[in-house]
Amino acid sequence: MDTVPTTAPARPTLGEAFKYWLKLGFISFGGPAGQISMMHQELVEKRRWISEHRYLHALNYCMLLPGPEATQLAIYISWLMHGIRGGIIAGVLFFLPSFLLLSLLAGLYLAYGNLPWVQGLFYGIKPAVVAIVLFAAWRIGSRALKNAVLWTIAALAFTGIFFFDIAFPWIVLAAGLIGAIGGKLAPHKFKAGGGHGASAKEYGPAIIDDDTPPPDHARFSWRKLAWKLAAFVLIWLGAMAAIYGAPDLFHMGDFFTKAAFLTIGGAYAVLPYVYQGGVEHYQWLTGPQMMDGLALGEATPGPLIMIVTWVGYLGGVAKGVFDNPILAGLAGAAVATFFTFLPSFLFVLVGGPLIEATRGEIRFTAPLTGITAAVVGVILNLAAFFAWHTFWPQGTADAPFAGVFDVFPVVVAIAAFIALWKYKADIMQVIGVCALIGLVYSFFI
Repeated sequence: MDTVPTTAPARPTLGEAFKYWLKLGFISFGGPAGQISMMHQELVEKRRWISEHRYLHALNYCMLLPGPEATQLAIYISWLMHGIRGGIIAGVLFFLPSFLLLSLLAGLYLAYGNLPWVQGLFYGIKPAVVAIVLFAAWRIGSRALKNAVLWTIAALAFTGIFFFDIAFPWIVLAAGLIGAIGGKLAPHKFKAGGGHGASAKEYGPAIIDDDTPPPDHARFSWRKLAWKLAAFVLIWLGAMAAIYGAPDLFHMGDFFTKAAFLTIGGAYAVLPYVYQGGVEHYQWLTGPQMMDGLALGEATPGPLIMIVTWVGYLGGVAKGVFDNPILAGLAGAAVATFFTFLPSFLFVLVGGPLIEATRGEIRFTAPLTGITAAVVGVILNLAAFFAWHTFWPQGTADAPFAGVFDVFPVVVAIAAFIALWKYKADIMQVIGVCALIGLVYSFFI
């Protein structure tokens, strides 16, 4: 039986930390839950860089923020250990491998996506995406919808976006207002779930232990808060000024900045907003291309919100921001990724000292509870939209059920959902198996 260590390990150098965050960027599969679990196992249990309670304290804060919570957790822990440089290194390395890989895949997709065998693979992948998104709605809904009031908010959100095409930001605002009012009138209906909770497990003393005071760089002061805010505003203004002469890139910078502040509830929640802007308004890509990108995003490391890299790459090429399509795609991908992730660094590096200064339990607020309920309805709408595009491939907005109803994707989608729900299958395995089934079906059946 292993004994619990009695002394804390040596503090890692910035170089040693760099190696870990780089490695994590290449192996961070499994979505936010898998990434959070990986970091816990490595940083809390094995390396003991941070204690269980400090880890959960940081996680609970990141869960409240818009944006990818696993990325923000990496930024927070690395910032706590090595200051602003550490936070920037961890955040960038968390998504950089995914950025490079998705940019490469987007280029190959545009060059070879019309080949029969590639189309066969995506024929099987598309129904898998339907199942994955539907499973996400079920998974979030089973935790978030604890009473009839929250079920009603979810139903209203679905109705608003599905039948009346209400924009995602308005649904978030309305749900937040309902939650704020409901939290005062009927607080018991808007109590948050248990979240990730604390664990009683002990792994031995950590470098950042329960009673370790915040380092100097993590101490709160109004002066530091003011200059950090000013620095981020200047960085954003400078970046927007740099792309002002390219209208399509400028629109991307503006759009993905807004998207970054609307990712409450995770990447699935903001996908409808990205779809509305990227497909319907700006026409950077088509609905089926969005589905293909989502499937590849699920099968590559990094946060799922990296779908923005795919959208930006295809948008840069579609709008011809440069004569060279590779440069155009990379420019669009870089702009979309930069403006999506910049706020994550803002939230952690500016808000972290305040959280460290008030280190108590961070609870979900009533407005956030309302928004989370609405997110379930929004994700269900996304699943319905993808299902429509997959089961009625010739359907249009004017004639949604035109053409032949394709039975094969329905069977694949049902099988994929059962594998995810009942047998807890890995998402990457489900995508891989469905892709092979689609290839075999296309060529031989």
